[in-house]
Order: sequence, then C-alpha cells, then structure tokens
Amino acid sequence: MAERAFAPDTPELRAEWGNFAWDEPRAKAAADILTRYPAGRQASASIPFLDLAQRQVGEMTGRQGWLPIPVIEFVARELDMPPIRVMEVASFYTMFNLAPVGKFHVQVCGTTPCMLRGSDDVLSACFKRGMKKGSTTADGLWTLSEVECLGACANAPMVQINDDNYEDLTEESMGAVLDALAAGKQPKIGPQVDRQTSAPEGGPTTLKKMAERNYDYRGQW
Repeated sequence: MAERAFAPDTPELRAEWGNFAWDEPRAKAAADILTRYPAGRQASASIPFLDLAQRQVGEMTGRQGWLPIPVIEFVARELDMPPIRVMEVASFYTMFNLAPVGKFHVQVCGTTPCMLRGSDDVLSACFKRGMKKGSTTADGLWTLSEVECLGACANAPMVQINDDNYEDLTEESMGAVLDALAAGKQPKIGPQVDRQTSAPEGGPTTLKKMAERNYDYRGQW
C-alpha cells in the first residue's frame, strides 16, 4: 500500500503553506460545493474540499498535489471542523497524498488479478526508469506506489497515473506509456490492446448485432 504518513509539521512547512488560501476559481467552486449540503452539515464537504486543495497545491508546485498539514488546517477552518477530523478523512482515502509526490504519481495495482496477469512486469518497466516503490525520483518526475485494487480487474494488469488509468499492460507497453509522459506527450488512456473499455479484445464475440443497432434478441431466447 501507499505510504500513509503525514509530512513532518516543520517551521519550513509552516512558512511555505501557512498562508494557503483558495485561488479565485477554487473559491467559486468551494462556494458552489457548500450549497449542496444542508446548514450544519458542511463536514460532508470535507472530501471535495480536500480534493480542491490538493489540486491547487499541485498547480502551485508543478507536480501532483499533496496536502501539507497547514493546508488541511485551512480546509478545517473553511468547514468549521476540528483539524483532526479533516486529517482523519485525508489519511483514510488513498486518493489524498500526505507527502510530496512527483509530477507523475504511478500507482501500480498489485492485487491478485493484476499480479497473475503480470504486474511484476509493469513494475519492472518502472524500475528500469529509476523508480523505487514508495519514493520519488531525484528529478521529481516520478513517484511509484504499489496499491490495492484500482477496479479494472478485467483489464489487468493496470496502473493509475495521476487521474488516468492504463490497462492491459505489458512491460513493453508500460515502458511506452512512461516514455511518452516523460517526453511531454499524452499516451493512449485506457486499454493498451484492441478493446473498447472491458469488452472482448478484437470486438464483440456474442450479441454481435448490438454493435450495429439496438437489436432485439428476445424472440430467440
């Protein structure tokens, strides 16, 4: 699993992030989010507020976002919550990074379906490019984490890199994805083989007429 420890609350961290506040677009987004919850239930907005804050930190640092403790305290003030309650939310959900990460956060699924379909080969492609599990490369480009199920088991093995999934990977295709990202290009998102989402590779094998139109098969059953 990804490391779930908060970055140390140091004077340097306070100096950098102690005055964190919403930028204009996120101030508007935060105000809109609050309208979705009844009065006195603003704690329900802690997850979307933390996501807003993490993305803003990412833009400010030029990497993937994370949540310094002063930023979490800001979210707590915005929602009139004790900071520890917001820290509990941030530390529970692995979508939130508790320490700095690289420009690309590579999360490799290591759960059984992906392991059986070749997640070790996917990791090998990462290792060949200088990554180590639980670490960020010296150039700040990559952070590598091995995580639990990312929910695309039919297309195993797969990874999540930032907000995108890459599926049906081999060591070669994973390497191509990483090299494209490093070069500033956008690789194909989703399956890296000839399939649509999790449909059979090469196209439908049953109910083929449904690919052409909404065909009614009921009379044949």
